[in-house]
Formats: sequence, C-alpha cells, structure tokens
Amino acid sequence: MFHPIKDVMATQKQPITVTTTVKAPIEKVWKYWTCPEHITQWNNASDDWFTPHANNDLRPEGKFNFRMEARDGSFGFDFEGIYIAVKEHERIEYSIIDGRKVNIHFESDGSQTTVTETFEAENENSTELQQKGWQSILDNFKKYTESN
Repeated sequence: MFHPIKDVMATQKQPITVTTTVKAPIEKVWKYWTCPEHITQWNNASDDWFTPHANNDLRPEGKFNFRMEARDGSFGFDFEGIYIAVKEHERIEYSIIDGRKVNIHFESDGSQTTVTETFEAENENSTELQQKGWQSILDNFKKYTESN
C-alpha cells in the first residue's frame, strides 16, 4: 500500500563513498572496470563469493547484469541496472534495479588512477556494512588490476 510520507522518506537515501588509487594508467583501469571478462575476476567482497558471469552494455540506457554467488552455492543474486551517463575515462552513472543511484569518477595523473564510487544506501543493512562491502569490492579491483 502506498504511504506518501513513508515512501518519500524511503527515496531520500544516504550517500556512501568509497575510493581507491590504482597504480595503473586510466586506459587499463577503465578496461578492467568495464569489460565482462575482467569484472568476473574482481567483483566480489570476499573470497567465499564470486561472479560467474557478467553482461555489460556500457552506454546511456544500456543495461548491466553481474551474477554474484556464494562459492558454497547457498545464495546468489543478480546485481543489475541501467546506465544513465558514460564519459569514457572520466565517469559512469547508473541506476541499480531498485532505483538507487551510483556515480563513479575516474581521475588519473598518468601512472595511477583514483576511482571514487558514491552510491545511495539501501535500507536492509547498516551504512557501515554497506561501505565495508563496497570498499572490499573496490579493493579487490585494485589488487586484480595491479597484478595483471
């Protein structure tokens, strides 16, 4: 049932920001961030999770779907959404299927690239837990990109 005050409050989601600096040029960082064959290698918050497949249509109104599963088979879900804006080597904006917005900025000095993600918090888990999970995925991205 629609509750005007409750539903308006639910749409005002707290932003959370995570960041990392990757010792790699922007071209490599962008490729590893956006290509499905790389996404499946780093898109997990812990070693007991993995991404068996990823689809990514990187363009405004393009859709993405990253399947995330527990290695023991106990749980899995699709992380999916639609791109709002894409500016190569600079920024990506998208809306997750639940309506939350995510903004990713890439800033490079030539030899290293800072990736900053700001996302709207969901209401099921604590802000701290969400920040920790997204930061862990970002840390895995950094580790994967620097070691390949």
